[in-house]
Amino acid sequence: MADIKREIERKYESDESGLPDLTGVAGVATVIDKGVAELDAVYYDTPDERLAAASITLRRRTGGSDAGWHLKIPVSPGVRDEIRAPLSDTLPDDLAGLVRSRVREAELIPLVRLLSTRDVSDLLDADGTFLAEVSVDAVVAERLTEDGRTAQWSEIEVELADDGDPAFLEKVDKKLRKAGVRPSDSPSKLARALQETAPKKSKKKDKKQGKAEAPGEPVTPGDHVLAYVRAQRDAIVELDPAVRRDVFDSVHSMRVATRRLRSTFKSFGKVLDRAVTDPIGEELKWLAGELGVDRDQEVLTERLTEALDGLPESLVTGPVRARLRTWADKDGGTGPRPELIDALDGQRYLDLLDSLDAVLKDPPLLEAAGGDPEKVITKAVKKDFGKVAALVEEALAQPPGTDRDLAMHEARKKTKRTRYAAEAAGPLLGKPAKAVVKDMKSLQTLLGDHQDSVMTREALRDLAQQAHAAAGESAFTYGLLYGREERRAELAEGALPETWAKISADMPF
Repeated sequence: MADIKREIERKYESDESGLPDLTGVAGVATVIDKGVAELDAVYYDTPDERLAAASITLRRRTGGSDAGWHLKIPVSPGVRDEIRAPLSDTLPDDLAGLVRSRVREAELIPLVRLLSTRDVSDLLDADGTFLAEVSVDAVVAERLTEDGRTAQWSEIEVELADDGDPAFLEKVDKKLRKAGVRPSDSPSKLARALQETAPKKSKKKDKKQGKAEAPGEPVTPGDHVLAYVRAQRDAIVELDPAVRRDVFDSVHSMRVATRRLRSTFKSFGKVLDRAVTDPIGEELKWLAGELGVDRDQEVLTERLTEALDGLPESLVTGPVRARLRTWADKDGGTGPRPELIDALDGQRYLDLLDSLDAVLKDPPLLEAAGGDPEKVITKAVKKDFGKVAALVEEALAQPPGTDRDLAMHEARKKTKRTRYAAEAAGPLLGKPAKAVVKDMKSLQTLLGDHQDSVMTREALRDLAQQAHAAAGESAFTYGLLYGREERRAELAEGALPETWAKISADMPF
């Protein structure tokens, strides 16, 4: 299993004069010379450098204390997650999965080799606590593809200790700058190596190829819709590794991106041909379903746990908490379901990503895509809002019960769609679109709480059945929680008329 390390570091240019004296840095009591290490790293990427374009690095390194395979995924400027796997001749499956959304079915090839002579020092405080590692690297880079060149340079790298205070790097930075050292122009060794070893004849070609995925400012309705589609496509691709690693909220975030895409294709059916986008929408629905199994269970578990924690212990009869834990963790383990990983590794998912790429590369634009942007986009948002209005009115006309529950659930789904359409319209329509987004979020929260109550009551019925019929346990606590959920639903239904009246009055279009 791969290990994960959060890497917070800064890189600086070096004139090969070595490391300035850092004993004057606030908090540093001792600088320990750790000696020199010889590092040999081969970086892998697709022939068209897809990983590098996303600031992702994949390498196989020997030498030093952490020889093995390293995959670095950006988190924020100067911060990366480094996923490590033991040294082997071939790329480990765990790491291959983490780059699959980028690589797809392209071949990963040895692209660049970096030979580094690393002079390492540790910075310690007065108690001997490790603060940071500082290294001076003499680097020789060699492009491994045909017509590649070589380059060499020196740099200083400062890496914060695990769980260290990032503010400490500011203190080191101040000292280095006073000594004449300046931050590196390149975010990583690989980025610099790719730039300085690239075949001369390829530079113009690379620049030309990059235009398709670097559009200018949106002008037409088609431009605005495609900008939103591109953002959601990018979100799915970028979230893929996080979902595989079970990063908090990643499953939910990817599911939301699939919903945004589906909604956009439907809302702007006058801009993008639905004969092309509807089949993609069905595949997005499939992916959302695969993601939703984990997410729905997570939401219900959180709601039930919170409700149970709010009860006096005297009202908790029987092994309710243990049964809830068993119900919440049906697979008996942690991390994403194996079925979800299988889906992300499957051909169907890769085909879906390719189809989204194809829409962006050769968009199925209709006549309205070239029309008046404000008119076309506003009309689409208003149309979606009208559908929400009809469904809310239908729900309000129903007596409490199953029919009202279903109507409110359908209104919730259309509310999300209107919200996403307004989000897409935001860069064009400004404050009016933002107002619609805000109102739809408010309505979505109310309707969502009602739907969560419906789903929670279904779960409580199942739990009570398991407890009483199968094990002879008391069902009292489940019934008590069921009654409280009924009351939450009643409150949501009671708040709907006033909330909807205000939203209707505030509609800016």
